[in-house]
Amino acid sequence: MKIPLPRIKRQHRVIPGFGLAMGITLLWLGLIVIIPLALLVIKPWEIGWQQSFAAIMTPRSLAAFKVSFGLAMLAAVINVFLGLLLAWVLVRIDMPGKKIIDACVDLPFALPTAVAGIALTALLVPQGWVGQFLTPLGIKIAYSQSGILVAMVFIGLPFVVRSLQPVLEELGRMEEEVAASLGATASQTFWRVSLPTIFPAIITGFGLAFARGLSEYGSIIFIAGNIPGRTEIVPLLIAVKLQQFDMAGAAAIGVAMLLLSFVILYAINQLNRNWWRSAARESKSGVSESHDLTSFLLVGSGDGQHSPAESAPQSSDTMATPAYQQRLAERQREMTSDSPTPRKVPRFLRQKEPRP
Repeated sequence: MKIPLPRIKRQHRVIPGFGLAMGITLLWLGLIVIIPLALLVIKPWEIGWQQSFAAIMTPRSLAAFKVSFGLAMLAAVINVFLGLLLAWVLVRIDMPGKKIIDACVDLPFALPTAVAGIALTALLVPQGWVGQFLTPLGIKIAYSQSGILVAMVFIGLPFVVRSLQPVLEELGRMEEEVAASLGATASQTFWRVSLPTIFPAIITGFGLAFARGLSEYGSIIFIAGNIPGRTEIVPLLIAVKLQQFDMAGAAAIGVAMLLLSFVILYAINQLNRNWWRSAARESKSGVSESHDLTSFLLVGSGDGQHSPAESAPQSSDTMATPAYQQRLAERQREMTSDSPTPRKVPRFLRQKEPRP
């Protein structure tokens, strides 16, 4: 006698075709990323790890690594400040020609890197439009490390701007106007309200600008001078090795550059994750950013000046004290009274009156 087995109902996925889509994705990822990187790692073993290590540790290679990684990091830091300023202007300030400036931000994306290098070289050489004014001052940019830095800043700036611009547009002005109405200055509003919100986007833009500057080749070789030990970058050194038919040596330098880049980018991503985790932890413990702003602004002194103790985030135990609750109630009554204390609105939040 056969016992009928219960039929198991097949659960249908919400997204149809998941298996086919996953298979195509893994196939494409393997052909484009995994297989080339695997061949890059295997190639140096043809000459042995000792000769590969010797190719990496030559003075010329170490100088190229120092130039590439050092200038790429410095260019990313500069792009963070310039990109934040440019994104803030594009989002918060209405001015004529704003759309033209916004379109010019994407110019390094569309412009071929070789054309960008030729244009920068024509501008910054001693006989160029800009270089002729810098040469009498003893400033040399073209055919030096300063020229490499300028090229990296030029190609990395759009990554920071486009990372920050959507976040600033989503942030809006309501939180800043609330902070200003409660007595916060422009610097306090930026450091305690705006910056914590856009900080993850800043880290993302920094990582993208660093990776772009590290891998740049076309625009740098025209303005760098390509002097071994001084202005030679790692991508150019790899190209020189390939022209000399030293495939294993070029692969060894490429693997070293790949590992160093991975470590630095992994550290940047971990910093971004730790920021989100700390923000989530503060939100769960009751000391969120919005509550920090409330405790900082509502319980401060009436003239908008705050002592260090009042400016610090308040813990749940401190908030439960009668003195804290009394001061909070007094400040709220002051804000909701018929004749509130006049407050000076910061200049960056003042509304322009329409012209007649």
